Amino acid sequence: MDIVEVARRSGLPASTLRFYEEKGLIISAGRSGLRRTFDSGILERLSLIALGQRAGFSLDEIARMFAPNGAPQIDREILATKAEELDHTIRKLIAMRDGLRHAARCPAPSHMECPTFRRLLGVAGKSLSHRSAQKSRTPRRR
Repeated sequence: MDIVEVARRSGLPASTLRFYEEKGLIISAGRSGLRRTFDSGILERLSLIALGQRAGFSLDEIARMFAPNGAPQIDREILATKAEELDHTIRKLIAMRDGLRHAARCPAPSHMECPTFRRLLGVAGKSLSHRSAQKSRTPRRR
């Protein structure tokens, strides 16, 4: 199947397919004229890549989930760790949603007078200071 057909069937632009090949996520089987060709398993592999991205894995992390021969080689511990990260994110999002709903219905004269809204501000402030601390520890690239 050539790159145009893979792009059509997967919904991904050819530029993304070329980028994935450059990153080692997919491997073309050869060329037909100037067009890359791919084997029949390419759509399943692209589905695995999409699933990994939706789960929050980076492309580099996803690339490490394939053996050199291209077969999936997924470490179950990495999946369990990502599931825990998602659980943590879900709990934070639920708390944020509930706080926003409360603030929308709060009878306080202003949001700044609402104790729940003030707690949301505190959480947001902690998040900002945490990000700032992480950035200061990350070495800068030149």
